[in-house]
Amino acid sequence: MRTMTDNRAVSLASQAGGHRGLILAVFLAFVLVTLAITFWAGRRTGGTSDFFAGGRSFTGFQNGLAISGDYMSAASFLGVTGSIALFGYDGFLYSIGFMVAWLVALILVAEPLRNSGRFTMADVLAFRMRQRPVRTAAGISTIVVSVVYLLAQMVGAGSLVALLLGVDGGTAKKLIILGVGLLMILYVTVGGMKGTTWVQIVKAVLLMGGTLLLTVLLLARFGWNLSDLLGAAGEASGKGSAFLEPGLKYGATSMTKLDFLSLGVALVLGTAGLPHILVRFYTVPSAKVARHSVNWAIVIIGAFYLMTVVLGFGATALVGPKAVKASNAAGTTAVPMLAERLGGGVGSTGGAVLLSVISAVAFATILAVVAGLTLASSSSFAHDLYAHVIRKGRATEKQEMRAARLAAVGIGAVAVVLSMFADKLNTAALVALAFAVAASANLPTILYSLFWKRFTTRGALCSIYGGLLSSVLLVAFSPVVSGKATSLVPDADFAWFPLENPGLVSIPVGFLLGWAGSLLSRREDGQEAKYTELEVRSLTGAGAH
Repeated sequence: MRTMTDNRAVSLASQAGGHRGLILAVFLAFVLVTLAITFWAGRRTGGTSDFFAGGRSFTGFQNGLAISGDYMSAASFLGVTGSIALFGYDGFLYSIGFMVAWLVALILVAEPLRNSGRFTMADVLAFRMRQRPVRTAAGISTIVVSVVYLLAQMVGAGSLVALLLGVDGGTAKKLIILGVGLLMILYVTVGGMKGTTWVQIVKAVLLMGGTLLLTVLLLARFGWNLSDLLGAAGEASGKGSAFLEPGLKYGATSMTKLDFLSLGVALVLGTAGLPHILVRFYTVPSAKVARHSVNWAIVIIGAFYLMTVVLGFGATALVGPKAVKASNAAGTTAVPMLAERLGGGVGSTGGAVLLSVISAVAFATILAVVAGLTLASSSSFAHDLYAHVIRKGRATEKQEMRAARLAAVGIGAVAVVLSMFADKLNTAALVALAFAVAASANLPTILYSLFWKRFTTRGALCSIYGGLLSSVLLVAFSPVVSGKATSLVPDADFAWFPLENPGLVSIPVGFLLGWAGSLLSRREDGQEAKYTELEVRSLTGAGAH
């Protein structure tokens, strides 16, 4: 005989099975709308400025929405809420890290990057250094970070859609991931930055609306008393007050405390080095508008993450951590299960409608983010590697755009294949790894290039390659890949690095190697004059594109 926990565990699947037609209709409606936007934008995309930067035609509010749509990913909506539902306070730490990170981007990166570059991060680095080696390194780093981030979105898509459509087995998930990959390639190759930006704006509005609706319904269920909600979550968790206090996941040992510190450092510093966020600063007409867009993004993203905290504890209170874990070991389906409960429960029309809408919003979130990531990485390949390294600056705009479209296909294919073997990993944990790589390889190089006169080409190469290799190698030999039941390779154990997130080690490595590489290399011809010119441009906007 099934227990109440068993019934809760299968409720989402049974609800989906009974209203599969409604779910498919809502999914299909969103896909058709976004495809229409993509083809509309594709007809208005002319040269590289339109394809890579959207013609620099977006307002601060529009770009703020698009940044939010790029940033509020499946890891946030599904992974963070799932982590809170399973680990309480310690899961909430993801939300804090994602929010605080924007202060670094606002204060140090947004305005000078918009003033100094044209399409990609490498434009800033190559301004005062040797073009080919620096663009090669920056292009490789951009692609690696984007692919790691893509894994999180594709894994979230596979878990969510497979459960909702009532399909089981690895083959079904692989086909779903393949479908998501085909859609993201279509968005990028047809719509470019204009199409991708408008898809992200629509997605941000839908996500904020869906999250707000669930938050209102949840708080109303508990009489608008947050204390009652938290008390119910602690009781349902089986941990009592410990569920609402630090230490459930990261406080057991000194090593888990170090893991938390590593996670926090990666989240706070990683945003300012994420390629798909950095390229958003080039879609506006001026640095002032770029700053305004980040201000809007902080407001929108801050409100969103506050609501995810409420939803995470709400999932614990109404669904229960055992049911959440039984549905998905990483907690990815906590929000859809909560939506089902708030809509009226299993078998109710309200539950079916709310489940369908929230699931479609989650799917929209995934599609928009994967499009942004694919565009950032394919743009870097075309603009940096193809146009400036392979063709040595002799590529035409038409050739550059063709290279970007072909790169989108290749990068999408790699992401699809890797995602098919990473379905057991938590999406929030995967994104945290992408943040660590970005903070280790990209951020030191950007900051040194903008603010340190003595920085050299060798320093940039040491920083990018050193940060990239150290973070990737440490991840490869961490519990994320082997040694645990939830690892990428659960049947093997070669995890000699004890931390799940490498940021605590790899980020200092990136900064130290950039510093040492510069001091150990000779000053380059015209180095001080180039730095002075870059400093004037980054601070005043003089000569900005």
